[in-house]
Amino acid sequence: MEGDVFAVQNLWAWYDKEKPVLSDFSVELRPHEVVGLIGLNGAGKTTLLKTLSGLHEACRCDSVRLHEDFVTFRDACFKLCRYTVFAEDNSFGYFTFQEYLSYVFAAYKKKLPDVSQLIQGFHFEDYTRMLLKDLSTGNRKKVFLITGFALKPELLFLDEPVNGLDFQSTEFLYKQIAGYGEYGTILFSSHILESITLTSDRVLVLEHGKIGQIFSGGQMNAANIREVLDHEHDF
Repeated sequence: MEGDVFAVQNLWAWYDKEKPVLSDFSVELRPHEVVGLIGLNGAGKTTLLKTLSGLHEACRCDSVRLHEDFVTFRDACFKLCRYTVFAEDNSFGYFTFQEYLSYVFAAYKKKLPDVSQLIQGFHFEDYTRMLLKDLSTGNRKKVFLITGFALKPELLFLDEPVNGLDFQSTEFLYKQIAGYGEYGTILFSSHILESITLTSDRVLVLEHGKIGQIFSGGQMNAANIREVLDHEHDF
C-alpha cells in the first residue's frame, strides 16, 4: 500500500520448523498511527516483535519494506528507525539508567534530550542512579519505556508494555502511547483490552500465526474484540 511507513509480506517464524508460530503473516503500518496487537497466549505476539527487531533469526518472508525501500530486519537503516521495549529485558544489567540512555542515544546518533518529564511521569526519580540489575521488574521496564519515548523513533515496538507497572505509571503510559502519532508509529502488543481500546487507531487480532481480523473506528470496542478472542479460545 503506497504511503505505508513499514510493511511485511508473508512472514514465517518458528522454533520448530514443522510447527511455525507465524505463517503467511502480513502487516502494513501507516505513518503516525497507533496499532494494537492482541491475541491469546501463545498466538505469537512476542515472537513477532522479536522477529521484527532482528532477534529471532528462524524466519523467512517475501519482503520487508521501509517506506519505498526493501530492507531486512537487521539492516542498519532499519535499526536506526525502530526501538523495541520487550515484555522482559534483563540486558545492560551493569548500566545505570543514565548510562543506558546515553548509550542508546549515541548508538542512534541523536542528541540526548531532557527526559525529566518522562522520569516524573513514570515516577522514576529515585532510581536513575541504580544499576538496572538491582531494579524491580516494573522499574526496569520503565528504563526502556522512558528511553523509547525520549528517542521518538519512527517505529516504536512495545511488547506488553503495561506489565509490571503501577497504576499511575500505567495511566501515564496510555497518554504517551495515544499521543505518539505526533512523532511516529507504534505497534504494541497487549493482553489487556483497556490498553488496546483506549489508545489504538487500529487493532489487529493475531490468530493462527496471522492477522485474523482488524478493527478500527466504531468497531474498535472491548465487546467486539472479546467476542473474537472467545471464539478463538473455543476453536
